[in-house]
Amino acid sequence: MSEQVPLTVVALISGSGSNLQALIDAQTAGAPFALCAVISNEPDAFGLERARRHGIPTAVLNHRDYPDRASFDQALAALIDSYAPQLVVLAGFMRILTPEFVARYLGRLLNIHPSLLPKYQGLHTHQRALDAGEHEHGASVHFVTAELDGGPVILQARVPVLADDDAATLAARVLQREHVIYPAVVRWFAEGRLQLGDDGCAYLDGVALTAPHQLA
Repeated sequence: MSEQVPLTVVALISGSGSNLQALIDAQTAGAPFALCAVISNEPDAFGLERARRHGIPTAVLNHRDYPDRASFDQALAALIDSYAPQLVVLAGFMRILTPEFVARYLGRLLNIHPSLLPKYQGLHTHQRALDAGEHEHGASVHFVTAELDGGPVILQARVPVLADDDAATLAARVLQREHVIYPAVVRWFAEGRLQLGDDGCAYLDGVALTAPHQLA
């Protein structure tokens, strides 16, 4: 039986890259995917250093060098395509993507978001959960569609909100779970178990996900 060829993945980052590190660690441990490049819109993003330490090619495309979102996204797509990835993952990429960009990679573009979607789309999710008096919070991995943080959710992890939590402590607890669920979903995609259907639903093992899977 021939050995499976790893799925090629490009990761987009803007910051420290802790979810990127989780993907790198999974790859190193034998997961069936391989990061072929890490691209950042921020030249000083520490995630670039994480990639370099593991011999993964890096590139910087500074959005400030472009007059508008559309021209940046066109250049970003050209750069991504130069690596010919089978999957693109957003790992703390702090840019709103144009519908044209999303359409180009539809069905092979994943994101991780620090809330139990559809709750708390956008920014400042942890403080918003605290302000709302939530007893439970978490993170979601989803396919990216044109709606911001609105694509079908594949896998979620939940954490309790503790009485003495602030945004920082809650974020740290959620981040630990993010590092588990993102590599798991990328593995499912690499194994051919996960697809985005023509009907806009996520399918796992051929079954439409009417609700996200929950991390046990």
